[in-house]
Amino acid sequence: MNMVAGKLLPDAGEVEIDGQNVSNMTIEENLAIAFGRTNTRGFGFGVTKKRKGFFKEKLESLHLGLEDRMNAKVGMLSGGERQALSLLMATFTEPKILLLDEHTAALDPSRAELVTQLTKKIVGQYQLTTLMVTHNMQQALDLGDSLIMMDKGKIIFEAGGVNKQKLTVEKLLQEFQRIKGEKMNNDRAVLI
Repeated sequence: MNMVAGKLLPDAGEVEIDGQNVSNMTIEENLAIAFGRTNTRGFGFGVTKKRKGFFKEKLESLHLGLEDRMNAKVGMLSGGERQALSLLMATFTEPKILLLDEHTAALDPSRAELVTQLTKKIVGQYQLTTLMVTHNMQQALDLGDSLIMMDKGKIIFEAGGVNKQKLTVEKLLQEFQRIKGEKMNNDRAVLI
């Protein structure tokens, strides 16, 4: 995740996004890309009547009632509402890749499920290439086209397509036990 985000340089190989090598991008290049994503220039917030309508429509798609609270302070939102809002905002720039790092970890189970379903919906709707880091095995199985299990920075297991669809948490735990030679009773043991 940190290599894709540009925080770490790879020891070997390259990081390519949409065919472009981004392994050694400079701060200036990152700023130029971010600046080019928006048509707005200047320091104003740019909340026009047209944009308010657009924002309201997008918020309605979350089914959280946020469209009726557009003037509420973000700090007053629940963790799940903030995560849902962040997911929605990430789609405004039509990113080449969406990075999600434990984006449901701090949420209670019902809010985590809500954000997981919104993630699935938004990623599908906008056809976003997404790299998601999670310790929740069920979430890893439910979302995405491929699954990579890592241990100490090394890939120890991969599954995609039909092979991933056949996996269950129990089978994934068995695979982990087979590879690592460690006994695991449930996915909580892997999370600790």
